[in-house]
This record gives sequence, structure tokens and C-alpha cells, in this order.
Amino acid sequence: MSGPKNSASFASDVSQSKQSVWGSRASRIKNVATSALSNLVFTRRRLWTWPLVAAVVLFLVGWFTHRHVERQVEHTLAQQLQALLNADVAALKIWLDVREADAESLGHDERVLDLVSGLKQVADAAAPQQRTAALLSAAEQRTLSDLLDDWLETQNVQGYMVVDRTGLVLASDTEGAVGNTELLQKSLPQFDPIFAGETHYLPPMKSILAMPDIDGEIRAGVPVMFINAPVQQDDGEILAALCLRIRPEDEFSKILQVARSGRTGETYAFNRDGLMVTASRFDETLKEIGLLEDSPHVRSLLNIELRDPGVDMTVGNRPKLRRNEQPLTALAQSATTGESGLNVGGYRDYRGVRVIGAWTWLDEFDIGVGTEFDTSEAFQSLQSLRIAFLGLTALLVLVTAGLFGLTFYASKLERQGREAAVEARRLGQYSLDEKLGAGAMGEVYRAHHQMLHRPTAVKLLNVDRHDEQAIARFEREVQMTCRLTHPNTIAIFDYGRTPEGIFYYAMEYLDGLSLDDLIRRFGPQPAGRVIYLLRQLCGSLAEAHEQKLIHRDVKPANIMLTRCGGMADFVKLLDFGLVKPQDSDREMTQAGSLTGTPLYMSPEAIQHQPLDHRSDLYAVGAVGYYMLTGTNVFRGQSIVELCQQHVRESPESPSQRMGRPVDDGLERALMWCLEKSPDGRPKNADELDQALAQCGDASRWDKYAAKEWWHRFIDQSTDVDATIEQTVAVGPNFSPPTS
Repeated sequence: MSGPKNSASFASDVSQSKQSVWGSRASRIKNVATSALSNLVFTRRRLWTWPLVAAVVLFLVGWFTHRHVERQVEHTLAQQLQALLNADVAALKIWLDVREADAESLGHDERVLDLVSGLKQVADAAAPQQRTAALLSAAEQRTLSDLLDDWLETQNVQGYMVVDRTGLVLASDTEGAVGNTELLQKSLPQFDPIFAGETHYLPPMKSILAMPDIDGEIRAGVPVMFINAPVQQDDGEILAALCLRIRPEDEFSKILQVARSGRTGETYAFNRDGLMVTASRFDETLKEIGLLEDSPHVRSLLNIELRDPGVDMTVGNRPKLRRNEQPLTALAQSATTGESGLNVGGYRDYRGVRVIGAWTWLDEFDIGVGTEFDTSEAFQSLQSLRIAFLGLTALLVLVTAGLFGLTFYASKLERQGREAAVEARRLGQYSLDEKLGAGAMGEVYRAHHQMLHRPTAVKLLNVDRHDEQAIARFEREVQMTCRLTHPNTIAIFDYGRTPEGIFYYAMEYLDGLSLDDLIRRFGPQPAGRVIYLLRQLCGSLAEAHEQKLIHRDVKPANIMLTRCGGMADFVKLLDFGLVKPQDSDREMTQAGSLTGTPLYMSPEAIQHQPLDHRSDLYAVGAVGYYMLTGTNVFRGQSIVELCQQHVRESPESPSQRMGRPVDDGLERALMWCLEKSPDGRPKNADELDQALAQCGDASRWDKYAAKEWWHRFIDQSTDVDATIEQTVAVGPNFSPPTS
């Protein structure tokens, strides 16, 4: 077929209107390319990575600095909390020790001893029904009351009781308690230390009897606490317990309130049930959120349990659980088990507010003491640092986004410049005529040298995959192919890179068809023609193997049939993109990847073993098998199955596959190439060529038969569909290796 006719069958016609506007668009395209070139260095050298690295470094430095400052603040807060707690506990112990000492001194007063002894005798002498009246009318009752009144007033003690071992109240400032034996029955175990000779304190509790509260109102359930001392005779006998009643709201609570700091800091005491036994500073808030009855005389003391509502009730949130179903706060859970602790990470208090705290349990007094601060106030000093850090982070994000945007825009301009250069149909000294094919790695154009007007195929790197790995493979293909001069190897004319950054190389233009097209369109070929074509392929590979180069991707799509110097069926071996030096296989092949096409790969290539030239000979045998039978050596349903067959199964002979005899010499040569072990194959391509030359059908196809075939099936064909659709110097199936 003539050249112009062949071109029409190989690619879409280019309209005359597009040809006419190329010249007018050249100047505008040149401007775009120039603009792209100015951004090329920025993009190619990855200069944008330095600001990104700087942004990451600054972010990390800022983050570590923030964390360091935060830890320092937490450490300082922990020290402050612990110091505050220790000071409050020390003050509380001193106060209790003083109270116990005063009570013990009063219990040893001889006057008190005599009066209590007299009351004891009165109680013992009176009948049970008359005991209360006898005690109230006894002179000792009034004398004891007069004796203690002045002392109680000076010591800020609200009242007293004298109780014997049986729980009988011998004397009291409250007449309703005198002579009562049931009042303290439940509390008698707490009096055991007293009757053992110790001065003892009873934690705050609600009174059973009606008495004046802190506001002077007479009612039951008033918070009271007692300092108890033994009334002991000289012989050591303990007659009774002297119980001094103190109002917890006074000194006991105030001691823990002295060291309050800030707006939210508080120290409080609580019992084993998690019930507060001192006053909270948030009574009004507790009433507003419903944890306390909104009544003037109701206070948090003995009315608030340290339970975690799970939500911040101060901002209007309502807990899902009832109060008695809520767990104790982290502070109360730890302290009521006898532990001391510290938490600056944050937890919820009885209001549901996030707080930090320190706590301890005082076994000698059977109470726990805790100190807490709201985290919002405790970490207020960190807020400005956090805001600054967030601002810096936001700025870094914006700068980084801007850099990426600039990089993207520069890359876009670069790509547009490359596309513009292609659209302008100019690559260095070459003018592009028409697109012949495209693959994953690049595109191939029919072109001509502007001065020599020689038809050329120009292969250029795909602008959308313009990365270092693609460039390296592109350059390697050129460098390896340029070293080969055999006439059956594709010839490289030129290689370069345009100012727009387009990598390309020019090679001889081949007007023909690939072996893949040949078999798909014309079916299996006669043995003589198979031998004729394989011998040319051996010549190309022999030169490459002598230079220690392995093609690694010999397949029908990479073998072109063309006419050269008046010779038809002239073989050209293409696509040297995977060619590698024999001793560099392990270095240049990524572990776990398949390099080549599984239909024609040797077992050692599939198993990632070191390769040599005999791996190419295995592929030659598979290609010859395909030409002879029209089918592949193995026909697995998947790549995995296909690879397993290459490694493990023996191939079916061509005669068995076709169901008829074939040239014995050719069949032996093909099966020789398909041996599993490289040692069982021909030693080199020349040895295979000799074996093919000795085949009986070797003389049945020659240059004259080839010329006749091309004249009959190509030149005289008028059916466009029967002609070859693509004339691509690198083969119609220009795609990366199947893996």
C-alpha cells in the first residue's frame, strides 16, 4: 500500500481548517510556553517542598513548645493544689487537736468529775420511770450547767451532753435529752474509744433533737459535731463521756474556706458516703440548678453528695440519671477507699463542671478533704498561648495551602506549555504530522525532520505522568536502544527535551503491522514463515545479549513487520523501555512486582529470580508458539493461574494443540525454548538461530514469498477494516507491562 493511503488507515484525518490555524496560534502558544518555562524550575526541583518542610517544622516546634508549657503549667498547678491541700489539712488537724485538748482538760476537771459522779449516783438510785425527773431535779444538774456555761461561751461551743456506758444521758444543755436512753443507742459503737480512755471527735451529722440552727431557728436535723472526752476518776475508772457540741458551719467549715483562691477554688470535707460535711462556696448555684432546696435555711452542709451528673449542670444541661444513680466523682471514689490523689487532667465535680483537684483521706478523723479548681480558671493562663498556637497553625495552613496552590498553578502552566508545544506540532527540529497511538507512558506521532523531510516516529512522554520515575525509564529506553545497531532493532535518530520540558525521542518510522495484528487478522502462520521471522528476531536479540542487555518484554505487540529496502516481512524489535543490564536486575526491579507480560514471561521472571538472556529466549519460544498455533502457550483464567502454569506445568506441543503434525525441527526448537530451567534452553540466540535454520520448512518461506504476501494482502486490499489500524513505531499495544 502507498504511503498516503496507509496513513489514512492508521489515524484520523486532520482537517484542513486545523492545519490553517496552526500558524496563527503559534505566537499565542509560545507565550504560554514561555510562562510555563518560568515555573518549570520551581516545579521540577520541588522547591515548594522547602516551605512545606519549614511549615511542618514550625508546627512541630510550636506544638512541642505548647505541650512543654502546658506540662509546666500542669506541674505548677499540681504543686499549688497539693500545697493548698496540705495547708488546709494541717490547719484542720491543729484545730481538732486544740479542741480535743480542751475537751480532755475539761473532762479531767475535779469539779466536773464530782458533779458527774453525783449525777451517776442519782441515776442509779432512781427507778427507771423516775430517772429523767430525778436527774433534772438534781442539784448537780444545775451546778454542772452553771459551771459549763461560761466555758462553753468562751470556747465557742454550743452545748454539751454527759453520757454513761449504757447510752443514758446524765446531763445536757437540752432538757429533752436528759434521762434519754434511746437517743444514742445507734451511736454507741462510736463511744468505744472514749470509754477506752481516748479523746475522740465525731464528724458532722444531723441532730435528732430540735435545737437552734445557725440562724437561731429551732428545728430538727441541724448540723452538729461533737468533741468527746472521758470523765475519768483518779483510779482510772471512766464514769461517762463528756460530749461538747460544735456547730460545723463555724470554725470547722471556715478553716477550710480560709485558703480559697480565685473565683472557683474551694476546699471541703466529706464522709465515707461521699456526703459533704462542710459548706460549699456554690450554695446559690446549687439552688439554681436544683441540687439544693431553694429555702433560706437549707445549705450544702450534709445535703450534697459528691456525685458526678455526667453533664455541666451550671449551663442548663440535665443529667440522664437520677442523683442516687449517679457515680461518685473521681475525687470521692478515690478518697473514700482511703487513697490520696491528684488530678490535673480534669474531671467532673458534683456540679458537673470540669475541675482539677487534690485529695486525701484522714483515718484519724474518718473524713476526706479535697481541694478543687474549675479548669476554665486554672488554665486561663494557657488560653492566650492556645489562641496564639491556633493562630499560628491557621497561618501555616494558609501558607501551605497557598504554596500548594502556587505549585498546582505552576504545574498546570507547565502542562499547558507542553500541551501547547504538542498542539503547535513542533518538537525541536521535528514537525508533528499526526498522532499514531497513545499508551500509559506516552504518545507517538508521525513526524518529519524540518530540514531533511525524513519520515520519523516521535515518541514523547505523557505530560500527565511527567515524574522522575517516568523520565528515568524514558531515558533508559533511549540510552539502551541507541547502543544497538542491528537492522532488526528499531533505530533511534534523536533524543531531547524542549524548553517547555517535554521529553521525546525520534526513531525510524515503520509502515507495517505487529505480529499481534498479523495473528489476530490472518490467523496462524505456516511453519516456514514462523522460522523466517524468528531468525530475524534472534539476530536482534543476539546483538543485545552480547552487550549484556536483556529485553525482558519480548512479545508479539513489540515485534513489527515492515518493508525495508525493498525487503518484505522485515522484523523490527521495539519497546526497549524494560531493557536492563544483566547484572542489575535485582537493583532496578521493585520487590514483589512483575516486569514483563505474563503470557510470555519465563518462570524465573515470575519467581523474581536473577535473569539472563535465556529469559528472552523463553519469550521467543512463546512468541513462535503463538504464531504457529494462533494460541498462547498457556491459557489461564487469571494472572495468578497463568503464572502458576508457566512455573509448574509442561506446555502442550504445537502438534497436539493444532491436532496435526508440524515441522519437527521447529517444534523441537520451540519446546527447547520453553524449558522451565534456563539451563535446558538454548545457550544463546545464535544457537537457536542455527536450530531454526536446520528445520525442514526453513526454505519454504523467503523474501520472494514475503513480497508476494505483502503485495496480495496489503497493497491490493481495499477493505479499510482489513488493513492495519495503527502504524506505531513502538507497537500497537503501547502499554506498561502487565503485572
